[in-house]
Amino acid sequence: MSIAGRVHKTRCRSGGSNQEAHTQKRRVDTPLPNCNLRKLETMKRVVIVGRGASGKSTLARRLGDITGLPVIEVDKIFWRAGLIATPRDQWVVIQEKRVAGDRWIMDGDLGPYDAVDVRLRAADTILFLDFSLVRCAWRAIRRSREGADFWRWLLAYRYQGRPILRAAIANHAPNAVLHVFRGPKALDRFVANAADVM
Repeated sequence: MSIAGRVHKTRCRSGGSNQEAHTQKRRVDTPLPNCNLRKLETMKRVVIVGRGASGKSTLARRLGDITGLPVIEVDKIFWRAGLIATPRDQWVVIQEKRVAGDRWIMDGDLGPYDAVDVRLRAADTILFLDFSLVRCAWRAIRRSREGADFWRWLLAYRYQGRPILRAAIANHAPNAVLHVFRGPKALDRFVANAADVM
């Protein structure tokens, strides 16, 4: 099942009795329904993915401060000195050890170097920062100088990396709660809601 076609069924409490909410596709960039806010309280194993320079690490730190969940930055444990990539088989083992814990936030998207399925299978919540190329490119220019590999990945993300990631989420995390954000306003609302319920 694709991300676009994923359907969520929630249960809300109304008037002191349980009432099953009607099944619907979650719309992007709208405030989360009140009944879905309760899912934030059970958010324990969080994966944050998205295009480079979309703000994944910043979001992870914000949520870590709010929830008390330990933050694991994928970039810091994957890249070795001199920006040498960890071999894939070793990267799988490293991730399996990290996701064995009950509480964590893991942020990062390594594109073709990644084995994202390991952390997707362990996640109960996935936050997908699906921001525009223009926004991410501007952030990348402002934050630091990036190499040619980064820019090739950034430019091709929508037509290469993004479809692969969407398929991986559908295949490896069908039961995780998925939140897709197209812009910072929707993301800020989500963070504010998380602060309210935690």
